[in-house]
Amino acid sequence: MPVYVEFNANNTKGDVPIKVYTHDIHPKAITQLKNTASLPIVGPHIAAMPDVHVGIGATVGSVIPTRNAIIPAAVGVDIGCGMNAVQLSLRATQLPDNLAPMRSAIERAIPVGLGAHKRISAREAACKKLAPGIESIFAARPELKKHLKKPDTLWVTQMATLGSGNHFIELCIDEGGFVWLMLHSGSRGIGNAIGSYFTDRARKQIENRDRKLVDKNLAWFDSGQTDFTDYLTAVNWAQQYARVNRMEMMALALRAIAPFLPEFTLQQEAINCHHNYVSTEQHFGETLHITRKGAISAQQGELGIIPGSMGAKSFIVSGLGNAQSFCSCSHGAGRKMSRSAARQQFTRDDLIAQTQGVECRKDSRVIDEIPAAYKNIDDVMSNQSDLVKIHHTLKQVICIKG
Repeated sequence: MPVYVEFNANNTKGDVPIKVYTHDIHPKAITQLKNTASLPIVGPHIAAMPDVHVGIGATVGSVIPTRNAIIPAAVGVDIGCGMNAVQLSLRATQLPDNLAPMRSAIERAIPVGLGAHKRISAREAACKKLAPGIESIFAARPELKKHLKKPDTLWVTQMATLGSGNHFIELCIDEGGFVWLMLHSGSRGIGNAIGSYFTDRARKQIENRDRKLVDKNLAWFDSGQTDFTDYLTAVNWAQQYARVNRMEMMALALRAIAPFLPEFTLQQEAINCHHNYVSTEQHFGETLHITRKGAISAQQGELGIIPGSMGAKSFIVSGLGNAQSFCSCSHGAGRKMSRSAARQQFTRDDLIAQTQGVECRKDSRVIDEIPAAYKNIDDVMSNQSDLVKIHHTLKQVICIKG
């Protein structure tokens, strides 16, 4: 059954309501939501998805509508992070008994962690189309390059790379026995640089205006400001980069697994959706900037992907167009404990037990991604049954973590 709870931020004039799709929410996340709801630019309300958990400034799993303003830190530094999935014509029975060579082939084809391709021409065609946009951004904001930890060509060599943290590539089986390839990644180092640079700009502007904020990570740009215009240009470019990055990775992964499998075709159009981004949309009769901080768009009939943890299951869904959630739903299971807490509580033996049947790394470096560190994905899906319709349930058999 869906869960829907509504409360006011601080019972203060001007604070907008908060609508939450779960009872499983940490008190610190509630405080963050209240802080956001107190901003004069936010409204008509905030929605918190069932995977909601504590973030930096803005809460992960929140949908934040703003009027004539955008909060860069709410979008975050992993701009355009999201999912891509495609169903293959293959059945589970056609997979090899030993999946380790397939995992190794994908890892050889796609750099993971902080890695990049060695040749700057590795994904030349994709980067050529994106080059004019970033060159224009660098020309307008030359100081942005200072936020890049490596040369400004890093965005080229990082095209079609996975990244670190909870980014992943998975081979999955659905309820009908069909094989899927699914991956999770974003805008890599260039998105991080754009997000960090403009977040710093927003914080400094708030200081200069002497505008009091309970959390400087909620500093914003007003429309009409040069910073607002330039940020919107840069964030839209980073979101485009993230989408292309996933497409390029999908092509590399499909090529990597092909030698191990019978000839196959793609059964459905690939689903490619952001879950850390901002877009301009119409809701409740007004034009709003909708920031989905760990949430995906769930317009009526729109296809999306909601992944669970590396030992659980994931879902292909379509949106139900629920107005109260700003036509949104969760972006995954959502963490129930921090990475440091997971490392302290669990061991490598726990990781092996919880990822039984999955061909994946089972070493100490990925303990923070152990399934028990995440909320129960079945509970998350039950809480949002009025936001999405489930079409496919996927269970991973290969998982490559960043």
